[in-house]
Amino acid sequence: MDPLTLGLIGFGCALVMLAIRIPIAFTLAGVSTAFVFIIFATRSGGFEVERAIAPTLSMVFANTFDLVHSYDLSMIPLFVLLGHVAYHTGMTTDIYHAARIWLMKVPGGVAMASVFGCGGFSAITGSSIACASAMGKICCPEMLRAGYDQRLATSTVAVGGTLGSLIPPSVLFIIYGIFTEMSINRLFLAGIIPGLLSLAGFLVVIYIWVKRNPEAAPIPDVQLSKGDRRKAAIKCWPALTLFAIIIGGIYGGVFTATEAAAISAFVAVLVGVLQKKLNWKQFVQSIKETCTQTTSIFFIAAGAKIFVGFVALTGMAPALVDIVESADVSLWLLLVMIAGIYLLLGMFLDPLGILVLTLPFLIPMVEGYGLDLVWFGVVVIKLLEISLITPPVGLNVFVIASVTTPAVKVYDIFMGVLRFLVMDIIVLIALIAFPILSLLLPTTMF
Repeated sequence: MDPLTLGLIGFGCALVMLAIRIPIAFTLAGVSTAFVFIIFATRSGGFEVERAIAPTLSMVFANTFDLVHSYDLSMIPLFVLLGHVAYHTGMTTDIYHAARIWLMKVPGGVAMASVFGCGGFSAITGSSIACASAMGKICCPEMLRAGYDQRLATSTVAVGGTLGSLIPPSVLFIIYGIFTEMSINRLFLAGIIPGLLSLAGFLVVIYIWVKRNPEAAPIPDVQLSKGDRRKAAIKCWPALTLFAIIIGGIYGGVFTATEAAAISAFVAVLVGVLQKKLNWKQFVQSIKETCTQTTSIFFIAAGAKIFVGFVALTGMAPALVDIVESADVSLWLLLVMIAGIYLLLGMFLDPLGILVLTLPFLIPMVEGYGLDLVWFGVVVIKLLEISLITPPVGLNVFVIASVTTPAVKVYDIFMGVLRFLVMDIIVLIALIAFPILSLLLPTTMF
């Protein structure tokens, strides 16, 4: 059996294993290793086990070694640590509390504050799931107590949590940059305008929602002074400082994304200690959480790297490119097909799994069309962001359902999310139609 046929069978097996909920790290590594072994064992016409052991082990260990020794990979645990320290010290929630005070008298103001809080949380932690989990425990109960409609209160935080995919630092951008060998500095900068555009779009949806149905978001009867607003704004300085270090430092060419990760993590710990908001127990807990989350990401990345080697060995990617070229598919039709694939997979898989599963096939096609890989990375991450709230398995929706007290039905959250999905599609179309939205900052960086 030729390698291409074995590759297609192996890819089919991987999809089946993922469908029955086998972890993606074990699926990609296991299927790839098994079928690479079969390919090497059957090269001479028979099935010679001895001839397959050495090259299979060499391929597996070489790909894993290259990944683990990637300099860019070191920023993942640093940014994850930054996120956990910022959460334990309250830096990530100060933005929400400040926005809530400033927007309290605006129709739907608390919901808008939740979006701002999620955006600020995402700008520090880089994790959509962590953002939805943490902010869901804070924002949803507060809005429900204030008499907000259940669908508005929960869906706002669910969609706000997706901003962690685009607003840097984003773990998805880091993985994309490593596997496509693109500058992570440029990818981070490329995600800023699309991330802010998505945030603004969510605010517009809330405004229209409340404008049409004022009872969905009662304005609380609370009197505030200018001093309260000023104090709330001042409390945000640690989070704003961290964001300035990461984005300002990268855009100004002061340091790389990895250096920004290390410096911002150190500053977060230092500020937490000086403000007496971070004790030894919280610091150790942050380290443990970082190790757990980073290990999971590294296992998935290692399995994906082995899978990339398997795809290259079988020739599946070049064969797919030949099929697309022979079919003379237009660029817009190709992009629609890619969007359909991501939205379909988003109904069943987590974003990181979708990313590592599809990149080995899509990148050769995109390069064949001469598209900018930084711009394409933003489009892909936006699609993955949408997948976090796409039924029936929108991860952020289930996270919100699990942490919200009193409980809200998943169905109600999805019904609220549908309004935001329309805006997400509009933003996606804008990003595809106007690449300058993604490329403006990377092309002007120092």
